[in-house]
Amino acid sequence: MTHGTDHRTGTTTLTVVDGDGAPVPGADVTVEQIRHAFSFGNIGFDFIGLANGEPGVGDDHLADLYADVFNVATLPFYWGRFEPERGHPDTDRLLTTAQWFRDRGIALKGHPLVWHTVQPDWLLGLPLDEVEALQRARIRREVSEFAGVIDTWDAINEVVIMPVFDNGDNAITPLARARGRIPMIRMAFEEARAANPHATLLLNDFDLSSAYECLIEGVLEAGVQLDAIGLQTHMHQGYWGVDTMLAMVDRFARYGLPLHLTETSLVSGDLMPAHIVDLNDHQVPSWPSTPEGEARQADDVERHYRSLVAHPSVEAITYWGITDADAWLGAPIGLVRADGTPKPAYDALRRLVKEEWWLAPTTMRTDERGQVQVRGFRGEYRVDVRGAATAFTIGDADTDVRVIWRG
Repeated sequence: MTHGTDHRTGTTTLTVVDGDGAPVPGADVTVEQIRHAFSFGNIGFDFIGLANGEPGVGDDHLADLYADVFNVATLPFYWGRFEPERGHPDTDRLLTTAQWFRDRGIALKGHPLVWHTVQPDWLLGLPLDEVEALQRARIRREVSEFAGVIDTWDAINEVVIMPVFDNGDNAITPLARARGRIPMIRMAFEEARAANPHATLLLNDFDLSSAYECLIEGVLEAGVQLDAIGLQTHMHQGYWGVDTMLAMVDRFARYGLPLHLTETSLVSGDLMPAHIVDLNDHQVPSWPSTPEGEARQADDVERHYRSLVAHPSVEAITYWGITDADAWLGAPIGLVRADGTPKPAYDALRRLVKEEWWLAPTTMRTDERGQVQVRGFRGEYRVDVRGAATAFTIGDADTDVRVIWRG
């Protein structure tokens, strides 16, 4: 199924009036877009050191490239790294980083609150009841302390395999095996919801088979409120193609919930061999980006974003890495090379987000009723009339905004 992007746009009628409320015809107004409503995300892991002023860490140029395209940053809350020593969480550094992004007009998401991987060693050997109590307390602590700064969370991650995960000792797999998948999900969502009733909470997974569908159905039947469904699409073995991607999205759209493509990656070098089942099993000494791979990645990125932005159920796409430097699995999945130069994929995505789907500053003249109509992609806008700026929003429904003429 293919869709256009008309559902992403809306119209706002601006009426310019004088101090007495009378319409002002023939007035020049300048309108520009400030922010997309659609979530164009990326991970913000690379900027924690820069945001905290740590010496020798960070790259202002890379930060500028990031902020020019992405409006949502995912920050890492992997428990084993966030709190490697019990009772000493990395709260201050992550709060500082979150505020650094907010100062640049970028919203935040936390990933993840519950996961069986990257767990603190100090959980090992504790009784299951204590592990559960600590996990519940960890959820409440993070969600409440970051409320108002981070209000979107992957509440629980990769539950399909959680009870059977056997790649290393951790305390969460035994808990999931004992409690069951749906009770684990209920725990994550209820604790997070209690800590921040206004939060947007996701169930997130890489297993996009019928097993995930069955899990979602069970969760919904159990009365657990999901705000969105997270779909991971790491494509180190090659782009799945528009038809395959949209067929997958259609399967999950039938639940009537917003869909977030939470982890997207596309390679700009040699593709990972197709026979590998677990992407983590592909270990190579180096994995360079190549000119041919970069051309392919740019085409893949454009098709991927065009098709998903056009799908009415998709609300967010998060790309998994701005740069090749320290990228996941050492893969050349970044949109920027390790030396800081943008790849063609970065340029292709920027053209979509900030040109084709964006309203640059445009000067318009009011009609005899003092009105101009502004049509654009849903999001935040600003209108300037004789040096006085007014903010307005283009949303789902047509709206009217009065602007005062300060003559």
